[in-house]
Amino acid sequence: MFYNLKIEWLKIKNYRTFWILAGLFVVSIFGINYIAYAIEHETLQKAPEAGMILGTSRFLFPDVWGTIAYLSSFLLFIPGLLMIISITNEYSFKTHRQNIIDGWSRLDFIYVKLADVVIMAICSTVVMFLTALVFGIASGGFSSFSFLGSVYVFYFFIQALSYIAVALLFGILFKRSGIAIGVFFLYAVVIENLLAGILNRYAGGIGSFLPLESTDNLIPFPFIKNVVDQIIKRPNPTYLLLAACIYLLFYFFFSKKKFQTDDL
Repeated sequence: MFYNLKIEWLKIKNYRTFWILAGLFVVSIFGINYIAYAIEHETLQKAPEAGMILGTSRFLFPDVWGTIAYLSSFLLFIPGLLMIISITNEYSFKTHRQNIIDGWSRLDFIYVKLADVVIMAICSTVVMFLTALVFGIASGGFSSFSFLGSVYVFYFFIQALSYIAVALLFGILFKRSGIAIGVFFLYAVVIENLLAGILNRYAGGIGSFLPLESTDNLIPFPFIKNVVDQIIKRPNPTYLLLAACIYLLFYFFFSKKKFQTDDL
């Protein structure tokens, strides 16, 4: 497996588009959180009475973990995009076929891609963790540091894993980057949100347990939290986590099965 991962590394090491998108993800994570931090800080400075609604800053420990996780989750489409490009390039340039000619089994290939999913999710989570650390310390100093609430780092990892695994599945299903990217965005942004809204309204809230919704709902909206908690009843995080893990098993199993039975 480590030898195969080394070969996978050689494929992307000099692939400029990959590194541009990866860099964009890191910069965007910091950027989107800085914008929210600046808006909140200015609001509390100019209108102290807003503190009655907003409460204390959401960028102080322990709230910063959930805040950074929530805001950063809007950018998880970028690692998903990277995964789609990675798998569809294999089909476009026939490198997957060459790997198998060189002695890999189909299982070896798909296991490397599944390992890529996990590695990308870990890297995304590390970026989110470090960003939360920076903003938390900048807002309250080293003495305020706390791991309380850091469960949202784990939730973010599960969310990243889900988005990237779905991207891999779409890449294997459609094989062409343009189609796979289009379907990925259409499903993640439009179709599932539309279905969730309908099901939550007419089917007792089960829309919250759709594949990507189940991970999205693990990390609640962090601002005006007191108000939101009174208006919206959140599903039990344990059930959401269980649903997310079941979906992950499905993504991995179906991706493996599809690649094993496809023509090369």
